[in-house]
Amino acid sequence: MSDDLNVAGTEAIIADELSRHFGDLKAVDKLSLEVHTGEIYGFLGPNGAGKTTAVRMLCTLLSPTSGRAIVAGFDVASHPHQVRKRIGAALQNTALDEKMTGLELLRIQGRYYGLSSSEIKARIEQLAPILEMNAIDRKVGTYSGGMKRRLDVAIALIHSPSVLFLDEPTTGLDPTSRVRVWDEIRHLNKQMGVTIFLTTQYLEEADELAGRVGIFNQGHLVANDVPKELKRQVGTDVIVVNLDCGFDENVDISSDKARQVLEGLSGVERVDVQGEELAIASSNGASTISPVALALSAAELPVTNISLHTPTLDDVFFSLTGDRIEVDRQVEVSSEAADE
Repeated sequence: MSDDLNVAGTEAIIADELSRHFGDLKAVDKLSLEVHTGEIYGFLGPNGAGKTTAVRMLCTLLSPTSGRAIVAGFDVASHPHQVRKRIGAALQNTALDEKMTGLELLRIQGRYYGLSSSEIKARIEQLAPILEMNAIDRKVGTYSGGMKRRLDVAIALIHSPSVLFLDEPTTGLDPTSRVRVWDEIRHLNKQMGVTIFLTTQYLEEADELAGRVGIFNQGHLVANDVPKELKRQVGTDVIVVNLDCGFDENVDISSDKARQVLEGLSGVERVDVQGEELAIASSNGASTISPVALALSAAELPVTNISLHTPTLDDVFFSLTGDRIEVDRQVEVSSEAADE
């Protein structure tokens, strides 16, 4: 990788064996990826996977233990100020002064980047689709959770960055607010040409928005491709079987027995197991589901439920890690009046 001040190319973000360790904890371990200019890149993983640590390094807020990253053409370690001029970041738990109005916060951020009053005014008008313009003169303390998120994104965009980092932008939002944020992310990417690095724990969010997805788990990038291709690698169909193993000590025995029974069955391509759940990849699930049920019944395995569906990113994550992404389902209850 070049040591020049500016690294030209079509990649908005390049990470080369980027690592961050906290003592013996390897929060991010040798992360290597490239994000193309103009794309939405989804960084998918459960809470505690290390996603936020990775983003903080790419945003110059945390120094790497080792490795290197180039963002918007500049090295994050040797030229952090150049990076900061060119990126926007709406990170988790951003503190917005609730005693100030949305307009005041936007103006302060604009002045921080050296924009004139007329430039700030013009930029706010450009960002109108994101902002709640009828609430911009109200104090932030009166905003709903969704309104605060949108204001936070607008603040990150006030200086027209080429790369925007969104760290779990819809966590805690109700479904309606989440869909509105999704629409705004698409608008930023398609209409404004902003490259977006989106971290999320929501499988449907990554599938809905991202052109490519990196699956991150326990500090490692375990997969990196377009969602369709990742799901194709799992199989055409997925048969999910739930066992009733009774006492905990019987779970592993029953699950291992079920795996042995199914792995040699015609139509079964792979069997992944997590506790009492089996995910069976098949090229033709419709013709395989009955033989699966019969084989498990003949083996006297206690099946409580069996279902068939096409692969999801959760199935991809399960096949790669042997685990499911547990999502924090807590949402903010906000009234329609709060958004008006």
